[in-house]
Amino acid sequence: MRIGVSSYSFASAFHKGTMDILGAIDWVADSSASHLEISIAGLGSQLIDDPELVENIRLRAEERSVPLVNYVVAANFLDPDLTAQIDRLKAHLTVAHILGIPLFRHDVVDWDWREKDQAEFERTFEALVPVCREIANYAATLGITTSIENHGMSMNNSERVRRFVEAVGLPNFRVTLDVGNFLCVDELPQSAVPQTLPYASAVHLKDFYIRDFSPGEGWLTTVAGRSILGAIVGFGDLPMRQLIGAIKSSGFDGPISIEFEGLEDSLVGVGTGLANAQRIWEEVS
Repeated sequence: MRIGVSSYSFASAFHKGTMDILGAIDWVADSSASHLEISIAGLGSQLIDDPELVENIRLRAEERSVPLVNYVVAANFLDPDLTAQIDRLKAHLTVAHILGIPLFRHDVVDWDWREKDQAEFERTFEALVPVCREIANYAATLGITTSIENHGMSMNNSERVRRFVEAVGLPNFRVTLDVGNFLCVDELPQSAVPQTLPYASAVHLKDFYIRDFSPGEGWLTTVAGRSILGAIVGFGDLPMRQLIGAIKSSGFDGPISIEFEGLEDSLVGVGTGLANAQRIWEEVS
């Protein structure tokens, strides 16, 4: 069992200046977390433009014996300058290789993009497949497995991401499975997670509060019009015992990372969520 933390969980602390990525490595080293996932979102640096920081991350992780397991970056293959998008991802893959990170997750469209109809989705799907194949083939030369995530308002739900992996058809192209993100497109995580686990290279543990109305500012609206808000893992409305039980019983042996995006203080949210996840893991069969 490997439960660690995504650096995205500390995004608010990074923004406030109370922590940086080197401090996050130290936090993980001093905690019961098994690893750190590097997410460019919220980091305050793209890394590809800062080789000194990349080297400092590598050295700090090595000094503190903190495994770096997954590298998470945005991408939009609907960008008119597709070549620039591909070149940027290859540069990020080089950084991941320098850091010794074996897994790499990238988006394929902007988070909020949503197709007008099924025909547009099918056209987009067919256009995205060869791009992901090119990225995965390049990653293979570095010994890296790439992945898509069930993320955003379109390239989400278990059927779409499983179908996409099958279409790309490469052994080093998988899924970073986020147990909570299925809610964005109103799919039940308790049915989606077991179906997607066989395709997963990494797992994000995330929790949400779920309401049928909008309580106010800060809540995200799903495709069907429900409202969700990030919560500490184990404190929200997701059936976390059932989800962690499904992961455990599946025999999944990749990294599992807490991805906290609630309103609470980062250190409280991450620390409490980590402890909850570890306790639940030991309790479920």
